[in-house]
Amino acid sequence: MKCPYCGHLDNKVIDSRLNKDSTITRRRRSCLVCNQRFTTYERLEVMMPMLVKKDGRREAWDRQKMVLGLEKACEKRPVSRDRIDQFVDQIEHRLQDFGTKEVSSQVIGEWVMEELPQLDEVAYVRFASVYRQFKDVNEFMDELKTLLESRSGHEY
Repeated sequence: MKCPYCGHLDNKVIDSRLNKDSTITRRRRSCLVCNQRFTTYERLEVMMPMLVKKDGRREAWDRQKMVLGLEKACEKRPVSRDRIDQFVDQIEHRLQDFGTKEVSSQVIGEWVMEELPQLDEVAYVRFASVYRQFKDVNEFMDELKTLLESRSGHEY
């Protein structure tokens, strides 16, 4: 591991810990040249399926792209980064379990739309407005009505 302070590769691990799910290893390291301490995180790299976009392009799965989109949807909402990470972890697990080499980005979008109301309803509406590409206020209102009906089981 390259020291972020001096660039040397000689370092030792001082402490290692697993996260709650045992999916990420946090290692505290000390550089043997400059004695600075730094932290690294290790995550198991799993081969994820390729995404097939609406226009037919194929793109590699990018966790960070989903995290950024969710952070934007959850902006100024009481949703922690940990909850966003857990949400993306769930999507990644579904992707791994899907069992194909390619997945339509629309399938993933629908998974997000299914689960996002439990994370934050305002984030859901924000995400839906971009994902569904509402053309007018009526389409937006229809989505809100659907959300309210599913939440309460009543029609408005």
